[in-house]
Amino acid sequence: MPELPDLQVFRSNLQKRFVGKTLQTFTIHNPKKLNTSEEKCKQALEGQWLKSVKRHGKELFFEFNNKEVIGIHLMLKGQFVELPHHHTTNLILELYFDGGKGLAITDSMSLTRITLNPPSPQAPDALDLEFNIKYLLNALRKNTQVPVKSFLMDQKIVRGIGNAYVDEILWEAKISPFSHCDQIPESAARELHRHIRQVLKNGETQIKISHPDIIAGEIRDFMKIHHPDKTHSPTGADILIQKLNKRKTYYTKEQVNYITEQSSTVAQNAQRTGKKSKGITTANKQSILDDLPF
Repeated sequence: MPELPDLQVFRSNLQKRFVGKTLQTFTIHNPKKLNTSEEKCKQALEGQWLKSVKRHGKELFFEFNNKEVIGIHLMLKGQFVELPHHHTTNLILELYFDGGKGLAITDSMSLTRITLNPPSPQAPDALDLEFNIKYLLNALRKNTQVPVKSFLMDQKIVRGIGNAYVDEILWEAKISPFSHCDQIPESAARELHRHIRQVLKNGETQIKISHPDIIAGEIRDFMKIHHPDKTHSPTGADILIQKLNKRKTYYTKEQVNYITEQSSTVAQNAQRTGKKSKGITTANKQSILDDLPF
């Protein structure tokens, strides 16, 4: 699934290609993925020109000159495809603009969500000024015994971070993904906050360097830890893999595990018996989307 850095690059390229163009036709191929009727979307959008493409979290927002907005969440397998295209399957949506250019969304799993005039996001984006150290510290303290990886991937707390980038962020901050949020000291939390922005911005830069025109896909070759072909971190530590809430998690023993004494004992017993520690590797389930790897 594309994460914040991928979508930053998609947004920039889509804006270059389509902003200022008038939408000629809006065609939905899977009405269940739309929050309203196709007819209402046609009335609201056709004949209007695209004013901007914005991003918040893992969603892109296409804003038209009449202030109508289409929000798109690609979920796990959704992809943008520039039209015309000789072979397009699993269509969800087609947008044709003047000049014969268009944009389609395909999704082999049909999970993509399309929303006319979506509500304003309630949680801050990971790159927002509102996501400051004070906000992070307060949120960490409120999430007692929740693994920090699950915390950072909770889109109700901070938007845009997914399974791949959270592993990179936590390795850079030298915090174990299994650490309990409320046990992380302020000094480590400050390092975490610094590396969130640093890792996400670096990811965007790396994608622009290697794939400057991309509007689909996930570029992960440059990642230091979350990479199936790498066995050691840049500093020589073994890369370990374990499931956390059914998500494959990459980490090393270089990362400090901030957990309660009781949980530490449970973890040690689990390692001796070869069983996973439920106390470390699971968080309170928030929704049915918790088990999806994003």
